[in-house]
Amino acid sequence: MLSYYGEIVMRILSKRQVKELVLYSPQHIARLEKAGQFPKRVQLGPNRVGWVEGEVLDWLEKRLAQREVPN
Repeated sequence: MLSYYGEIVMRILSKRQVKELVLYSPQHIARLEKAGQFPKRVQLGPNRVGWVEGEVLDWLEKRLAQREVPN
């Protein structure tokens, strides 16, 4: 997590945290990423990836807003 004057400005979520947050399987998350419909992962090391928490939360907010729009 990065901080600026003591305030957290960015957090990286693990695959498990993203899965718990969005309730999708890792395979489905990968498909959405490939289609450009989910935030891109960040390569943290040779065998470790993560997602920027703010980007995932923004994606969720957009999904929530879509349910408010009448069809």
